[in-house]
Amino acid sequence: MLTGSRILLIIGGGIAAYKSLELIRLLKGAGHAVSPVLTRAAEEFVTPLSVSALAGEKVYRDLFDLTDEAEMGHIQLSRAADLVVVAPATADMMAKMAHGHANDLASTLLMATDTPVLIAPAMNVRMWEHAATQRNLATLHGDGIAVIGPDVGDMACGEHGPGRMSEPAAIMAEITRRLSDGPLKGKHILVTSGPTHEPIDPVRYIANRSSGAQGTAIAEALTALGAEVTFVTGPATAPRPRGARLIEVETARQMLDAVQAALPAAAAVFCAAVADWHVTNAGSSKIKKDATGTLPTLDFAENPDILATISKGADRPPLVIGFAAETDDVIAHATAKRARKGCDWIVANDVRPETGIMGGTSNQVTLITADGAEPWPLLSKSDTAARLAARIAEHLT
Repeated sequence: MLTGSRILLIIGGGIAAYKSLELIRLLKGAGHAVSPVLTRAAEEFVTPLSVSALAGEKVYRDLFDLTDEAEMGHIQLSRAADLVVVAPATADMMAKMAHGHANDLASTLLMATDTPVLIAPAMNVRMWEHAATQRNLATLHGDGIAVIGPDVGDMACGEHGPGRMSEPAAIMAEITRRLSDGPLKGKHILVTSGPTHEPIDPVRYIANRSSGAQGTAIAEALTALGAEVTFVTGPATAPRPRGARLIEVETARQMLDAVQAALPAAAAVFCAAVADWHVTNAGSSKIKKDATGTLPTLDFAENPDILATISKGADRPPLVIGFAAETDDVIAHATAKRARKGCDWIVANDVRPETGIMGGTSNQVTLITADGAEPWPLLSKSDTAARLAARIAEHLT
């Protein structure tokens, strides 16, 4: 871990602000310096004196402090830290961050910083589940803001559900992970995930049965090893990975464009279940059934082969990994696919319905490389991802 790191801790105005005092104690105990910032609302829950006493430093509160601003103090403060932590991050704070507001010290610091940012949301369950908060969360994920929590539990308002700020020990563990010098630190890795949707008309589409859970797990495992991950996903149902740069697409052609725009990269993991075809005569309005029983005619064309395009392209990453979801002759088909596509590795799995792999929580894969086939045991998707991320790190370092 980077010893002696400086943490800029922004404390938002919510009942969970009391947990920030324990977080400061943990940070100081680990040898970190803490520059605390209190919003005006936060002062309703914790006092500047208690925060300053625990941090051993001045508490910053006002954007227009003339002593600090004579030297553009808010700019220096925002960039002197190794990590910016917002705990608790209220719904209002998240909205300000998502929309670029800078009307107080905390929001101005967040706009002026080029330092990585970690937020710990805390709010009422209805506020957390509100469409506006979820839109803001998606925007922050896309901006590369890391998020921990919220947890599910009882709240001060008497309700139960997601919205509790993560416990200080969990936040401390996440801070430690983000300050660690992982084997993939500084390496950009591209991950594709989820299905693609190819429209038939505004109502119907062609898709593959993919939740995107394995792709999310891989992105998070790579982030845990220090990688800078760009996550290109189709309309997946799985949660988006924390800490990755998020790019959301719908069709295979959009995914290819996004992938090419994200290069160069040290490695690319093509986990997405991309539809092989798209409809060339898709309807601009819903295709209706004919009273005569005549079936509509759909014309198909092949989608671009994203894996082959990148594997054989000028901006090819040093390590290209594909996935092969097969229902029969898994090893033979995956081995042939590796040769045909020109990628380095193929992660193959048996996705027959009776396996429960597609859409499930576990996976059993075989890693196909130039050296042959290496079967892995049945693991959770998180453990499969961690094992693959470790192999990637071993190959790249």
